[in-house]
Amino acid sequence: MKTAVMFGAGNIGRGFIGMLLAQSGYKVIFGDVNPVIIDRLAQDKSYTVHIMDVEKEDVRIENVDGILSTGQEIVDAIAQAEIVTTAVGLVILPRIAPAMADGIKARKEAGCTEALNIIACENAIRASSQLKAHVYKLLSEEEQAYADQYVGFPDCSVDRIVPPGTNEIPTDVVVEAYYEWNVEKASFKGEIPQINGMNLADNLEAYIERKLFTLNTGHCITAYLGNLKGLETIKDGIENEEIYAIVHKAMEQSGAGLVKKHGFDPEAHAAYIEKIIKRFKNPYLHDDVKRVGREPLRKLSATDRLVKPMQTALSFGLPVDQLIVGIGAALHYTNEQDPQAVELQAKIAEKGVIEAFKEISGVADPKVLEEVLAAYNQLA
Repeated sequence: MKTAVMFGAGNIGRGFIGMLLAQSGYKVIFGDVNPVIIDRLAQDKSYTVHIMDVEKEDVRIENVDGILSTGQEIVDAIAQAEIVTTAVGLVILPRIAPAMADGIKARKEAGCTEALNIIACENAIRASSQLKAHVYKLLSEEEQAYADQYVGFPDCSVDRIVPPGTNEIPTDVVVEAYYEWNVEKASFKGEIPQINGMNLADNLEAYIERKLFTLNTGHCITAYLGNLKGLETIKDGIENEEIYAIVHKAMEQSGAGLVKKHGFDPEAHAAYIEKIIKRFKNPYLHDDVKRVGREPLRKLSATDRLVKPMQTALSFGLPVDQLIVGIGAALHYTNEQDPQAVELQAKIAEKGVIEAFKEISGVADPKVLEEVLAAYNQLA
């Protein structure tokens, strides 16, 4: 039987990528540092995904296992796998790179000539390429040459809302019905694995930016504005008329940049925006604004969901005023449990809004910086 290793047994790992792999005939070995989840997966060899939408469905996922991602077991699993995927968060990729490198070394030492494809299914741009860079630092020139021949790192774009929650059985997970998993076709090594729900993309950048500029942009602006108003969930936020108006217009402004850059059909993209808004209103998902707003330094960086769509729209001479309102709201984000939020507010207190934002985002245009400050002050 085909084997897949899934780094990250969290909600995305179990409720999205791991689910698709298992449904495609793979034995899925989950690797994680959480002993409660790993022990339960190892014991039950199964779990349930609760799809909560207009139509509810419980899907039983079987033929799975769980091992700790810090020991020799995970290296041995990689040495035998056909595919390795991750859902651990971008900052964790350097920490799992040593196990990946050791697995590749083990395959080389065993004379394995079967292709291995490693796909980082993270909420970030070109995460697999970033993981590859971390792994290659740990390989010799000879081992890198082996990996160049037999190990692929296809980049991908992932989209499914899987809010955190507590279930009676800790391995069960709640998800929305909608999902997208677009993987760069040209980057696979060997025969491309047949995975139900995986879309092979020729122009991955267009998919990545469509999702980043639409779902991620709208999601975080809703969260930051909702947080300012003391609202708890994304649903609460998007159902507030004032927030809805800002978010919808911001998504239209980011979408106008996408249409210019990638040649999207304007009507089709407008329909995509409406579909995303509808997902935000899903009454069965308790999607907390604190969760969606976390890590504001990353979300305000030059390549992420607020600044990049703004800069793209500006490059075509398009309006960005509502995107700037979203940036102003992000700069107000406070959360004592989020180290990045604490650091953000410390930077603003020390340097002021303009200098702090300039440092975080790389934006240097004085006009834009003044507009960001005006939005920040207006929201205060």
